[in-house]
Amino acid sequence: MSVISVDKDFDSLSLILLVDFDAPIERVWQLWADPRQLERWWGPPTHPATVEKHELTVGGEVTYFMTGPGGGKSRGWWRVTSINPPSSLDFTDGFAHQDGTPNAETPTTAVQMRLTEQDGGTRMELRFIFGSREHMDQLERWGAFEVFPQSVGQMEALLAADAADPRHTNPS
Repeated sequence: MSVISVDKDFDSLSLILLVDFDAPIERVWQLWADPRQLERWWGPPTHPATVEKHELTVGGEVTYFMTGPGGGKSRGWWRVTSINPPSSLDFTDGFAHQDGTPNAETPTTAVQMRLTEQDGGTRMELRFIFGSREHMDQLERWGAFEVFPQSVGQMEALLAADAADPRHTNPS
């Protein structure tokens, strides 16, 4: 894997990550499509995710929580707005209350993920679009802009396990 760029664009209220993987597009897609694989990279390394619900259909939802080093849990959710396997997934990402219900008092982020075949591997463009400059500034202050590349970096470890053992196509 190679992170090609991480671009913050305050004019368009977006953060765009470009990443190249030395893996076929179908394999990279599985990192999103399989909830057990998704939870191995979604979120920072210090806060592993547990996916509770995983419906990758238009209108479907994904619910999850992340567990911090001290055992505290933060919850989140996605609402799928568009899906075209194995090349694209769009969703709205938000924070949730401890009971898992969406927290309407916190802003949401639109996420667009695109996979394209490139030079025998796969390029992923991951675009986060924020609703306001204040929301973007807040997430940057919380360190999210450093965490996003770290989270995506965990995808490399899953793909490296495949390279080390070609029979290992469904890490869990």
